[in-house]
Amino acid sequence: MAVMARLDTRPDGAAALARARAHLDTLDWYPRPVRMRRVRMYLAPWFFRLPPVRRFHGYAAWNLILLRDETFTDRLVLHELCHVWQMQHHPVRMPLSYLYTPYRTSPWEAQARRAAAGPPG
Repeated sequence: MAVMARLDTRPDGAAALARARAHLDTLDWYPRPVRMRRVRMYLAPWFFRLPPVRRFHGYAAWNLILLRDETFTDRLVLHELCHVWQMQHHPVRMPLSYLYTPYRTSPWEAQARRAAAGPPG
């Protein structure tokens, strides 16, 4: 298997991203909708063996979404795409906040959890 398999070009990955974007488009949290032009989603199980991210199933870094395994859910993709949207509006403040705000109390995580609690499926 490749080190990273691209998921956004597969029918299931593209559809999950489209559903996530459609849901985020219904929210008025930021002045502009999420921009999908450079968003890429990869299967990268090796990444989740690193100690800082072992407990996660997905990870977003600017326009990159990494997923632990192929059994990803719509809610996981929605959660991670919400982080992409956050970083599009706060490209420095959002990622740096994780250095001084615990993950469990992060307002960015709370917002992504709220997004994922609604539709889709």
